[in-house]
Amino acid sequence: MDGYLDPQDTSKSMQQAIDTASKSGGAIVQLPEGVFTLERPLILKSNVTLRGAGPATVLKAGPEFLEFEGPFGGHPLITTNGAQNVTIAQLTADQNGDELEGNLPGRLHEYLVDVRHSTNAVVEGVTTRNPYTYSIAVVASSDFCVRNNNTLVTSSGRYDQLDGIHITDSHHGLVEGNTVDQRQGADGDDGLVAQALGAPVHDVTYRNNDVRGGSHGSGLQLAVGTHEIYNITVDGNRFWGSPDGIKTGYYDDGAAAVRDVAVKNNEFFNLQGPWLNFHGDLENIVVTDNVTCHAGSIMLEDAPGNVLANNGTRC
Repeated sequence: MDGYLDPQDTSKSMQQAIDTASKSGGAIVQLPEGVFTLERPLILKSNVTLRGAGPATVLKAGPEFLEFEGPFGGHPLITTNGAQNVTIAQLTADQNGDELEGNLPGRLHEYLVDVRHSTNAVVEGVTTRNPYTYSIAVVASSDFCVRNNNTLVTSSGRYDQLDGIHITDSHHGLVEGNTVDQRQGADGDDGLVAQALGAPVHDVTYRNNDVRGGSHGSGLQLAVGTHEIYNITVDGNRFWGSPDGIKTGYYDDGAAAVRDVAVKNNEFFNLQGPWLNFHGDLENIVVTDNVTCHAGSIMLEDAPGNVLANNGTRC
């Protein structure tokens, strides 16, 4: 995609290219290096890959961006909105929250990079900047992969609830090889989240991520409502510099079970609070072969099938 109808607002021409690619049965929409201003959300369609040339391909929310809402009343820069077999890759997504006033109603209805109601969706090699909502979110989706991305929060005193990679009501997915830093500013929240709000979250693996949760959050939170979280693997990650490591949290009067969770081969260091804090309705929580340094204690309530073994301190 070498030309644009309007160099001041590439939203229309990019959307036209996405629509044409989908109608033809699917294709790659290839973007060159450069900074491209979007004045409305891009809606990715089935069987389309939106691919940049690397971090130097920058999609940036423009000065009129907040005048246009996404399908669910928020302000996503890119949303899949029900599309199947889609990829967002090798680009920078800049929500421009340092210049725009993102504290609007519906701010948390949709997210900077928003995978929603989709199957077989991939977000890979994406750099996110200047968010006023979650950086990368997967909502009510399955068979997803969020791999080798880079999220960053630098703002202070402007926004709250700035999570890095947030998985909600989704299942059968992989979150791997990401660098998540929610704490270069003071506004960041959890680095990684699995949230069972309207449906269970299950069969999700978090592997080989480097995570610094924000000053308001943790490295990884299992956020429980009225639906269970189960079959979760947390393997080979590095959690550092957060108030907490991995924890359970309960919302909207929810008390559903957290079960069949494996926390293994992770590194926890420079944490202010517990490196693991699980309480509530638990079963089969297996915590093995983790290493800590300058981190707090472990808090794991007794429950059937729980295992705590071969964890140690090494500085």
